[in-house]
Amino acid sequence: MTTIFSIRMITIDCHDPSRLTAFWSQATGCPVVADYGDFVMVGSVPTLGFQRVPDPTPGKYRIHFDGGGADREVRVHQLCALGATEHETRSIPGLTWTVMTDPEGNYFCVGNPGTD
Repeated sequence: MTTIFSIRMITIDCHDPSRLTAFWSQATGCPVVADYGDFVMVGSVPTLGFQRVPDPTPGKYRIHFDGGGADREVRVHQLCALGATEHETRSIPGLTWTVMTDPEGNYFCVGNPGTD
């Protein structure tokens, strides 16, 4: 199958690109690969871009990150230590995840498949 569109970067509107780039660089273990002041990128796959905007996105966020791995609770504590906020933990058969926000209130989830 031919790829028509490849996602190469996820861009997040924010007030302080440097602050969020530092958070997501530490959280993912990926380096900051570009800093243009108002637009900063983390070299993850896909790349994470953070652009300065005057106003936050209104209403419910339409995009959020899902990540995780083994030891979800340990990951949640590590992310909180970096400046994230833990909101709630949810479960369905075969998946448990924790809803969190980064330092500017952007939602993301930390999960570990295979747990009830």
